[in-house]
Amino acid sequence: MLATAKGGSILAAGQLLELGGRFITALLLARLLGAGEYGMYTLALSAAAIAAAVAGFGLDSAMIRYVAIQAKKQDGAGLWGTVQLGIAGTLGSSLVLGTGLYFLAAPIAEQLFNEPKLVPLLQLLSIVVPFLALSDLLVGIAHGFKKMEYSAIARNFVQILVRIALLVVFALIGLNAFLTVIAFGISDVAASLVMISLLSRDLSWKRPLNSARRDTREIFNYSLPFWLSGMLTKFRKNIQIILLGSFSTVTSVGIFALASKINLIGHIAYSSIIASVKPVIAEVHTLDNRKEMQRLYQTTTRWTLMFNLPMFLIMVLFPGAILSIFGQSFVGGATALVILACAELVNAGTGICGSIIDMTGYTKMKLVNSVLWVVISISANFLLIPYWGLLGAAAAVFISMATINILRVAEVWFIFRIIPYNWSFLKPVSAGLVAFALVTVVEKWLPAEENLVFLIVDSLIVLATYAAVILMSGLAPEDRTVVARMYRRAASIFARNRTVLARLL
Repeated sequence: MLATAKGGSILAAGQLLELGGRFITALLLARLLGAGEYGMYTLALSAAAIAAAVAGFGLDSAMIRYVAIQAKKQDGAGLWGTVQLGIAGTLGSSLVLGTGLYFLAAPIAEQLFNEPKLVPLLQLLSIVVPFLALSDLLVGIAHGFKKMEYSAIARNFVQILVRIALLVVFALIGLNAFLTVIAFGISDVAASLVMISLLSRDLSWKRPLNSARRDTREIFNYSLPFWLSGMLTKFRKNIQIILLGSFSTVTSVGIFALASKINLIGHIAYSSIIASVKPVIAEVHTLDNRKEMQRLYQTTTRWTLMFNLPMFLIMVLFPGAILSIFGQSFVGGATALVILACAELVNAGTGICGSIIDMTGYTKMKLVNSVLWVVISISANFLLIPYWGLLGAAAAVFISMATINILRVAEVWFIFRIIPYNWSFLKPVSAGLVAFALVTVVEKWLPAEENLVFLIVDSLIVLATYAAVILMSGLAPEDRTVVARMYRRAASIFARNRTVLARLL
């Protein structure tokens, strides 16, 4: 529990920092590009993301599992061989896919989207594809070592900082979609270089190649289903953008992309906990400790729900005010933002069920789930987007996510006979209901306007009420353990730096 909480808190802190950077980035792009050019930029990124997913071979997920296991066993030869296979497979396939995207840029832009201006954007991003795939692989290696801070530094700090700095410089000379893609590419390359440098603390890159033991068949037998599953996941996430661009307008793509990014606020704690808990699940499963697995399942699911609920309430109560910050052309996506927030609540409320399936070796089941998810998502998008446009895309996200997460909860029960819920879940649910009721009453007496000041005040009311009810109802034993450890850690840091602080004061 402590290992999961520590890794999750590091990643959450990094993602909060990244969120601030993404907010600034989205604000700059939305204000300077407008919904139309922002939509073109999003379409180009979606094509590059699909190419990188195809190139990954699922080796990033394999790194998490096998690096964690081999590091635990102190198997240096197996560890070095695993890393070699990951890097060689990822770079080789990504170079092929990047080249393919370059030569197919014109047909994709002109025939699929009827947007000739997309051609140079796609060709430029084809150069970035190997770095996108390599970045995912390096993050997988770092998480296998339980070094969550490496990805936080590289992706959540360096990448965002470089991107914002470049966007500000480009804004002075006239920002457009092409320059935005250049900023994206350079920042991703910078993040990859930082990840390589950080990993050198745990892994010597200068070791002889022949000193490794490469369990090629075992690793690829594990990773290939993940590759298909991951490819389908990336395809599912980006096919919506592509279908929305084909059946609707580029402006709708821009609004939907912005609403999806705002919805990531509620995803921060979930993704941080998931990334942190994966190597722990692999270790617990290796020890065949079913009781600890259930405790881990229930506690982390409660955490994902507890941290998502206040963000969910803010997005449901004030969607128009949130979107108005980025410009009036985006306010039309308010209802879509509410639907996406509901989908993320379902995702957080079902917890780490997918990660349990991933890290316990049920790769075929994961693949089946991914295929089913893609089928449901594409079917829903084909049926709903032509009639409802932006709202249809959001509804398709909710339908597919709810269906698959309920299915995965049932699968974990069938395999391990464990469930994600216990009576402690009543505390965050009750806190959410009280916060919702209070803000609803306040809104009737003092209606909020759609501006940043009212949004901040109302959001603070939600957060304060929610936190107060949680504390009044009492923390669970696992929560108290984590809080006590955090307090001791903070006190220790303060004691070590007390002299320095005294001088500064």
